[in-house]
Amino acid sequence: MSSQSPTIKTRKPGERIFCFLLVLGSIYLFWQAYNISGFSSLSSPGAFPLAASAVMVLASCITFLNTLKIPAAENVRFVYHCFPPIVAFIMALILIYSVILESLGFILSSFAFLFISIQFLYRRSALTTLAITLFTLIVVYIIFRLVFQVVLPEGIVPEREILSSIKSLWR
Repeated sequence: MSSQSPTIKTRKPGERIFCFLLVLGSIYLFWQAYNISGFSSLSSPGAFPLAASAVMVLASCITFLNTLKIPAAENVRFVYHCFPPIVAFIMALILIYSVILESLGFILSSFAFLFISIQFLYRRSALTTLAITLFTLIVVYIIFRLVFQVVLPEGIVPEREILSSIKSLWR
């Protein structure tokens, strides 16, 4: 029979702040649910959201209080363990994508975003990355623009004229 020492639970970096933000968010949602119709009756439109957000407030408060009791983990840094450089890079790419989407348009900005992120994460040849990017972009474009007819930002590519030319080939 082996003797095992009990594992002591430790608090990760940022866990206390995250739990506190959960409490604040739950209280905000409770207030928003209350504003629907107050607590007038069990069959009112706001009754279920009010009950659900009350459970959220209770659960997040319990979690936050338990987190306060747990000792902090040693030799664990927030930046390295919770927000590594790869996550920061992808988040920066998403931010840049959202900024340039309207001006460059869906096709060019999505192509750049996909190419850079796939090349960074997959680390294969540029030709492989280009093939994956083009295939993905074509599939996404067909599904959203042609099948579901979602209006995507046009930007500098004359998308309407290109689609019109393609449609005229089948007429």
